[in-house]
Formats: sequence, structure tokens, C-alpha cells
Amino acid sequence: MTALHTNPLFTRLADAERILVAGAGGGFDIYAGLPVALSLMHQGKQVHLANLSFSSLAGLPAEEWEAPDLAAVTPRSAPHQAYFPERTLAQWLKIHGYPSTVYAFPQIGVQPLRAAYRALIDLHDIDAVVLVDGGTDILMRGDEAGLGTPEEDLTSVAALAALDDVPQRLVVSVGFGVDAYHGVSHALVLENIAALERDGAYLGAFSIPRATREGALFLDAVAHAQDHTPDRPSIVNGSIAAAVRGSFGDVQFTSRTSGSELFVNPLMSLCFAFDLPGLAARCLYLDHIEDTHLMRQVHSRIAEFRDDLVTRPSRRIPH
Repeated sequence: MTALHTNPLFTRLADAERILVAGAGGGFDIYAGLPVALSLMHQGKQVHLANLSFSSLAGLPAEEWEAPDLAAVTPRSAPHQAYFPERTLAQWLKIHGYPSTVYAFPQIGVQPLRAAYRALIDLHDIDAVVLVDGGTDILMRGDEAGLGTPEEDLTSVAALAALDDVPQRLVVSVGFGVDAYHGVSHALVLENIAALERDGAYLGAFSIPRATREGALFLDAVAHAQDHTPDRPSIVNGSIAAAVRGSFGDVQFTSRTSGSELFVNPLMSLCFAFDLPGLAARCLYLDHIEDTHLMRQVHSRIAEFRDDLVTRPSRRIPH
């Protein structure tokens, strides 16, 4: 039990020395983990960054692969690729004087992803993992009317759930509300968080204030990424950054959201923290995707699980 004036997430990480902060769902998810990662670095921890990648990793040279399905992306990786969030982040880290390797996993099933995580954990003797989701669909247990896009997120959860020799495995969800576009009912998200609290797996929430060093650096990193990926900027991190700046309502920052009404609000800048094994235990279909090797298998297994399922209907937050 911790005191009210302490943060349960960072209390759980107090004794960790070598921490992996990883993006769960691909794309720019690792950016949502930057505030936590930077805070840990500023506390003197050795922090490594990784991401389930949507980039084209197959063309990387052999020397950039640390193990099967584990690429070490640097500021110079694949200069010909316009879309490469891991490289863009590596370039930003170098500019600011931080270690500039960002590890990347291809879109694969649970078994090979677990092996890649195992290789990375062994490579750096990792004693804590923080898995970060930009959004809230990582909190869907499977019986909700809308799951968002859970395939990558829950593949990451399943891969880490079995690595029980890692002393601390945690989940952070940032960007409450951004998954509404993909059919997630955030009233059900709150219901799931309440259930995780009853299970002892919810570690509370905290905001990312722009007045903090980490908040200011996060805003700078997102702006840098938007400048370097103008055709495919991150809607999730752009929304979180807008919330950190204090923007509200239909804040349009990219043509990708034209025609959609956004609802940027202060809840988007909250980091909700959880115990990963506790979160995994509540997922109803994790055993269905356990033996997968390809991401398309994960997709089909989830669809099969939901074929005859009576789902919880979407609800509105009544105030």
C-alpha cells in the first residue's frame, strides 16, 4: 500500500533499474509512452524504448536486427522511407541528447512477439516493462459491443503476460476518448476500470501537465513527428498533445480528421495505469490467440470468439 502523495505506478518502478517502455498498438504508440519514459530517465533509470511497428522493417540491413523479429532502429535507419515513426523518434531523441535506439517489432502473432520480447529483455537484463497504449482499446475485455482495434494491443499483452520472470509488468493507457471513432464506448471503459480496481489491478491515474519538463518535451516530440510525417501525422498523439496544451472541443490539426468532429478534452491527457497480469486475466479471448504466429490469425481468432457472443451494449456517459 502506498501513501496518497505518491504515485503507485512510479512506486512499483522504484526498485527497477533497467526499464523497457513499449508501444502496444503500433504506429506512433510509443510516443504516448514518452512522458513516463522521460520521467524515468530523469530519475536516473536506464530506459529502453520499443514499438510494435507499422513500418516496413523487412528491408532493414542484417546488422540492424538484434534477433528474429527484433530490429534496432537508429536515426539513420531506412532514410528512403517517408513513414517510419521509430526512426523519427530516434532522430528526436538524438537531437535532445537521449539514447537514440528505438527497437521495433513487426506485426506478428503472440508466439514470435513473445520470443522477440524475450530476446530484448535478455539483451538488456530488463527488470520492468511498461506497455503503453495510445487510446483505451487495450482495456476492452472482449464482450463489449465495440472493441476498437484490439489486435496489436492484446497481442502485446498476451506476449508479455507469460513472461512472469520480469518483476514488474505494467500497462499505461493515455488518450481517453480517442477510440470513440472506432466504436469504443467509454462508459464501458470506465466500467472495466472499475472492475480492475476491484481486482486490485488498477494503479490510478495522473495527468501530463505542460508545465512539467516531461510534458513540454512530449509536446516538442509530437510537433517534430508531425513536421516529419506530414501526410500521416498521429491523430492519437496529436489529440493528446492538444489536450496537454489546454485545447478543447473540435480541435482540427490534420486533414486526416476533416469531416469528423473531435472532442479534445482534459481527460485525454490522463495516464491510467494497471498491473499487466491483472489486465490480462480479465481478457476473455487471450487464450484464443495464444498460439498465433501471424497478425491475421489474431484477427480471425478474435472474430471467431465474438461470433456467438452476447455483447454488452454501448452506453453513454450520463453527465
